[in-house]
Amino acid sequence: MTDLVHIPFRDTEVLAVDVDGKPHVVLKPAIDALGVDYDNQRKKLEDKSWATTVLTTVVAADGKRRQMLAVDVRTFLMLLATIDERRVGETARPLLIAFQSEVADVIEAYWANGGAINPRATEHQLTVLAQQAEAQMNVIRLASGIIAPDYLEAKARLVLARSMGEEPEIEDGAIPVDVYSFLKSKGVKARVIARWSGSFGKRLKALYVAERGCEPEPVNRFVNGTWTEVKGYFKRDLPLFERVYDIMRADLTEVAA
Repeated sequence: MTDLVHIPFRDTEVLAVDVDGKPHVVLKPAIDALGVDYDNQRKKLEDKSWATTVLTTVVAADGKRRQMLAVDVRTFLMLLATIDERRVGETARPLLIAFQSEVADVIEAYWANGGAINPRATEHQLTVLAQQAEAQMNVIRLASGIIAPDYLEAKARLVLARSMGEEPEIEDGAIPVDVYSFLKSKGVKARVIARWSGSFGKRLKALYVAERGCEPEPVNRFVNGTWTEVKGYFKRDLPLFERVYDIMRADLTEVAA
């Protein structure tokens, strides 16, 4: 089960979900926005060798769980290419053309950098982004004196850069890294991460102490709906992550029965 990600796009939004670390577009809302028959487009994918589809359970905005059909970005673009812009309504035609030419870049920017600002964003949309950034900076400010300063500085730089649509100016080694995101980058399945992350974390801490002579500083992160104190690691610690991964590789790459 995963949360829906709302990616602003033109005067609408693209709903996406994380499937094994890769962005997938929730198909029905995107097709409905174009005024095109969803069932026809879904059936079109059934016999296409290039189509990658997945049924995923998501947490919707109302907090309810729903099963939705999602497709990877490549499949979404291929499907869009089969829709003739002359056969959609005049009001939806500019959106279809934008989807066909721009949406992949927007999704990639959001997934890679944590956000994307459309150059045609309205004043209201920019205000909302600024308010979100302000709220995040206030949380960071409140954590001062509680959480490791290096971690807070890196987070603040990320928030600032995302709100301005820029790349964050952070020393490469000072970028925060956690066990979950590291294992996802290795292609480890979510259920395996849930099973082995505790053991991975203990081994990582022990290796850190052996190498550095001290424990990693604690930081608070939002985990499973609550703030939890965890050990703070950074990109400079990735060699330690890699060593633990090599030790646990057989367990972490297990295949679901």
